[in-house]
Amino acid sequence: MIVEPAPAKLNLALHVRARRDDGYHELETLFVFVADGDLLTIADADASGFVVTGPFADSLHGEGDNLVLRAERAFRAQIADLPPLAVTLDKRLPVASGMGGGSADAAAMLRAMARRAGVSLDDHRLRAVAEALGSDVPACLLGRTAIGRGRGEALTPIDGAPGKPVLLVNPGVAVSTAAVFTSWDRIDRGGLPEGQLIAAATNARNDLEAPARAIAPEIGNVLERLSAAPGVRLARMSGSGATCFALFGDPADCAATAQAIRLAEPGWWVCESRLA
Repeated sequence: MIVEPAPAKLNLALHVRARRDDGYHELETLFVFVADGDLLTIADADASGFVVTGPFADSLHGEGDNLVLRAERAFRAQIADLPPLAVTLDKRLPVASGMGGGSADAAAMLRAMARRAGVSLDDHRLRAVAEALGSDVPACLLGRTAIGRGRGEALTPIDGAPGKPVLLVNPGVAVSTAAVFTSWDRIDRGGLPEGQLIAAATNARNDLEAPARAIAPEIGNVLERLSAAPGVRLARMSGSGATCFALFGDPADCAATAQAIRLAEPGWWVCESRLA
């Protein structure tokens, strides 16, 4: 049995520069990962199987195909075949939430299968499969702080801020990535600023926040609450939403804010974590 974490991805900043001829968008983004996320388990079996458990399992109920199964098929076809596998996905992250859950799960599947097959995680074929699966999958495969360019797949690892307290809050709405990108106003407001991670993120922005808030006004409510929290250093939406995050200097401030939001908004998903 191999157990592989699928940590949540956050975009501390996301600058959309242009719409490309291939339908994707030219991006500059700051990828970070947190200590919490989904969990994937594989084990040799007599017959292949895929089971989803966890608090958000129902969100994937009836889904005939997903990125985990596509990652498995691509690995078998392009890297190495393996015996039948029983795959269990413990779905702890909200679906369609801007945290790269599906991409992180696919990357975890690639890492788990590589470990089972004795393939190095640095193997160029893994990266090629990840790029074909989706824009966020290469970053999730890398699993460390990086600047993403292109459609997000061109990665430059940078120093992170491990251990920094972060609070993740989702108002319980799923937001379509395609709809948010379609609503982007196509104005290039410039690239990422220079500087260390947190300073650069503070001076940056998320260009998808305005269109996401127009689609799901609840995002604005979350950001207002996080921005007003004691000790908050930065509050912003991640990816295309609807999850928002707040970085804190003191874990006690993070915990107190989490408790206050849970009491005031019992329908919201709240997760205290730290940057990896």
